[in-house]
Amino acid sequence: MTKTTIIEIDKKNIDIDRLKAGAEILRSGGTVAFPTETVYGLGANALDENAVKKIFEAKGRPSDNPLILHIAKYDDIWDIVLEVSEKAEKLINEFWPGPLTLIFKKTSIVPKIVTGGLDTVAVRMPAHPIAKGLIELSGVPVAAPSANLSGKPSPTKENHVKDDLMGRVDAIIWGGDAVQGLESTVLDLTSDTPMILRPGGVTKEEIEKVVGKVDIDPALQGFKDSKLIPKSPGMKYTHYSPKADVILLKGNLDDMIKGIKRIKKDKESEGYKVGIIATDETKDKYEGDKVISVGSRKQLETVASNLFKVLREFDETDIDIILAETFQEIGIGQAIMNRLMKAAGYNVVKV
Repeated sequence: MTKTTIIEIDKKNIDIDRLKAGAEILRSGGTVAFPTETVYGLGANALDENAVKKIFEAKGRPSDNPLILHIAKYDDIWDIVLEVSEKAEKLINEFWPGPLTLIFKKTSIVPKIVTGGLDTVAVRMPAHPIAKGLIELSGVPVAAPSANLSGKPSPTKENHVKDDLMGRVDAIIWGGDAVQGLESTVLDLTSDTPMILRPGGVTKEEIEKVVGKVDIDPALQGFKDSKLIPKSPGMKYTHYSPKADVILLKGNLDDMIKGIKRIKKDKESEGYKVGIIATDETKDKYEGDKVISVGSRKQLETVASNLFKVLREFDETDIDIILAETFQEIGIGQAIMNRLMKAAGYNVVKV
């Protein structure tokens, strides 16, 4: 059991002394959970193998699952990557700091424990002022996956981190809710055509406006081969899963509503307690006290922001099965569906 220090920081009025305390823990080989604009991350000095091992131990995360390396300023990249291509420069100028992770060939200074044994490294510059300040003050690149127990929904609130990691990490910075709610987009730049390994806050359409054609990794449809090495966080293992089983309904909206009602009735007749993930536009069409809206179909950014929070809300209930509406895989909808599919273990009913 680790003694966990809570460090409260207001992102609008950052107390530098408190931030320095967190940075000192990172420098000395400890682990610190901190807010980013996407979700909360669990950080350690990326160049210290023993510190990085503590991340895997705290999360219960498989060690072949690569970590993202976070930097605070552009010049920091030259210690950890071999080359920055013209396309990478364009993307960095457009999207950094922000929710875009880029994969480069790594230098020898980056331990293989960070990269899952690969010769590539995933790098991001977060936009959140607490994250950016913490990394800069620490003076080291920070390896940081999401600050949750492996497999659970990613944390967007302080209490999510506390529930999962209290007594497992050295410090938790309480810095308010993560606004965007989904992890960064991961883009592999080591081949001729950039490839999205994980959809996230920066969409395929936005990337293509900057660098042209972008491919989607086929593994996003389900990482079936257990012998393959994942190139990005979240590709191989079960992720984002609440305690209840999740079933997705796919079809036009009216058919989804009818299908959810039908399956709910069938499952309840078998003795299961059923909850529903709906939207603002459909919530009133369902009966029951375990119907939660994840946001508006007209503003999918609200769905992205609320998705993990809603999955964790169901963990506080006695629900056995969650029936969820789905969304068009366009723009941020692609990232939303990626997370829903993983939460459901690709359990989809077409209606």
